[in-house]
Amino acid sequence: MVYIRAKKVKSDNYLYLVKSVWDSKKNTSKQEIVKYLGKASEVIKEDIPIEFRNDSKILAVLASHNPKDIEKREESTKKSKQMLYKKLTEGDIQSSVKIYQEYIKIFNPGDFFDKILRPVMYKIGEDWASNTISIATEHVASNVAQTLVKIIMDEVTGAANKKKILVCVPLGEEHHLGCDVLETYLSIKGFKVYNIATSIPTESILSFIEYNKPDIVLISITLEDNISAGQRLVKKIKEQYDVPILVGGYAFQSEKVHKFNAKVIPDVNLEEIPRILRAA
Repeated sequence: MVYIRAKKVKSDNYLYLVKSVWDSKKNTSKQEIVKYLGKASEVIKEDIPIEFRNDSKILAVLASHNPKDIEKREESTKKSKQMLYKKLTEGDIQSSVKIYQEYIKIFNPGDFFDKILRPVMYKIGEDWASNTISIATEHVASNVAQTLVKIIMDEVTGAANKKKILVCVPLGEEHHLGCDVLETYLSIKGFKVYNIATSIPTESILSFIEYNKPDIVLISITLEDNISAGQRLVKKIKEQYDVPILVGGYAFQSEKVHKFNAKVIPDVNLEEIPRILRAA
């Protein structure tokens, strides 16, 4: 059984999708979190995993937390995704920035990355893989998206006063939009972020860790073909440094289980990442 649980923090409610799991040892059921959804007033239908998205009881709970604005917000999110897909694939950075600026008048920057930019880039990748768009169009869209993230990053003014985070990719991984998004969002949240992003030799990453002493290493992997390289990178880091390592990215969207000597981050909202970092 899957349902939504609300937790109040100060004056705001935050929603979690949970399920009941039978504990045979204690002979009772317990709650297990399926997904953290975010602030109740900002959660929309698309935040619910697709297999539970049309559950009438779940939709009723969403409506009860935001009965007036939920349809308006869902429509705004849908239109923003369609517009951003069009402008990115057209190479239109000015219009892409405007879409972001209009969207955060209603939502926050984390919502833009989670609900707009990330799913749009996933769709662009899928459309390229299925030959719906050309490789040239995919490259144009990726470059514009990276420029957009950098523009947003330039607006960040918060001082870094939390953990130092190294964000990197394994050798051979050329996709680094995920790293740029993490850099921007975590900087907004006050973390000191070292974003290596581009694929460099493992020895260079080890040297960086030696001299900069990050508190946590985040490894982003976009293509499944680079999973093995990611495993080798984790192994090398663990051999030399006692530093927590988190691994995530689009490569982990499939149901296949990959063994890492590190914590694998599932597909979670960006709002959940700071909590994961604090617990690491």
